[in-house]
Amino acid sequence: MTPISAPELAHWLADRQRPRPLLLDVREPWEQQVCRIEGSEPVPMRSLPDHLDALDPAQPVVCICHHGRRSAHVALYLVRQGFADVYNLTGGVDAWAREVDSRMALY
Repeated sequence: MTPISAPELAHWLADRQRPRPLLLDVREPWEQQVCRIEGSEPVPMRSLPDHLDALDPAQPVVCICHHGRRSAHVALYLVRQGFADVYNLTGGVDAWAREVDSRMALY
């Protein structure tokens, strides 16, 4: 699992030469209604085991939550499940809102 900052992720997403990662938003549905990173896939942490078969272990995955704690646990879980290219968004959507997209709601 590799930590990635909000500006680093924004740079990656803007780079059309680089394969697009799966943005795995593991927050609760009510949190995702407040704000979300465009293009992220909502899969609450508690339901991840039920969705594991739908994920491509060959695709890079960036795990996202509110501040980066829950997503760090999910990233480690994915690594243990055989996913090789896994990142954790340091600071979560809070960092994204503060450092990349100031229009995004904070909570």
